[in-house]
Amino acid sequence: MALVLRQGETGHAAAGGLFKSYPGRRSHCSSRKGLIPLMQNGTAAERAPVPVLNRAEDLLARYDVLFCDVWGVVHDGFKALPAADDALNKFRRAGGTVILVSNAPVPNHQVAAMLDSRKLSRTAWDAIVSSGDIALTHLRDQSYRQVYTIGPRDRDAALFEAVPARFSSLEDADAILCSGLDDDIHETAESYLPILEQARARDLPFVCANPDLVVDVGGRLYLCAGAIADLYAHLGGDVYWAGKPYISAYGSAHGLAEKLRDASIAKERILGIGDAVRTDLKAAEIFGVDALFIAGGIHREDTMSDGVICRDRLDGLLHGASPSAVAAMPFLAW
Repeated sequence: MALVLRQGETGHAAAGGLFKSYPGRRSHCSSRKGLIPLMQNGTAAERAPVPVLNRAEDLLARYDVLFCDVWGVVHDGFKALPAADDALNKFRRAGGTVILVSNAPVPNHQVAAMLDSRKLSRTAWDAIVSSGDIALTHLRDQSYRQVYTIGPRDRDAALFEAVPARFSSLEDADAILCSGLDDDIHETAESYLPILEQARARDLPFVCANPDLVVDVGGRLYLCAGAIADLYAHLGGDVYWAGKPYISAYGSAHGLAEKLRDASIAKERILGIGDAVRTDLKAAEIFGVDALFIAGGIHREDTMSDGVICRDRLDGLLHGASPSAVAAMPFLAW
């Protein structure tokens, strides 16, 4: 299970690192070789149209636990979304448990600080699982003594400060930890090919602290850690993907939810909520839980017009080569 921040625990830093440096970022995950394919079972023709809801109260009443995405669902990159805040609070007051699941390559306390800065109420969630936490837990579980790091030390300082191993040269490393490109303005994944080839020759495991391939900053795409990890996988390297859509994310959230509720939780009682097909919906499909798709997030241009979901656009997105959902909403609201 990943290390997580529970309510009542104190986060260390004010919002910073990844979130200060890149306030307008949105992420995408690749379906290229080396990453998970978009579709495992079924075809588009077998799927009924996804119901469109304006209110989630009746749907949420069917579940005990929510695995909820952060960016695009509970905040828009700048401020918390009041309707989502209200919905999560009401779900918790009705006895439900909310686990926020983020692909941020930083520890959970930094995600919490970011949410505080965006004015999301602390009563809207029970705990946070971040891809940064999952990566750190994996490093501990594997007992790596020395790691070679790829990623900006200033932006991702909170992650690197928590690494349970010594930093080393590539020649002496037991593994590679990657949070992103050192310079995502001028570099590409191929810039790291010489390093990856050396690592592959030594069969070094590669720990990817953010499976996203690219991130959208004001309409411009920047490469993420997943792009480098994908290239290493193409070389035949062993990659551990920490975060959505991989099993590590919802698996960690599931274990945490059972601990918080002090009971076993059937997957039928869990709902994943997210706005990204290739990360959130795919994570739910892989883990075997239902998903609620929020159209007003990263796919808003693909699915909406003037704040309203367009049926044909939604069907085109969700009934193509992608995971589906039990329902869709423009925005999360009770």
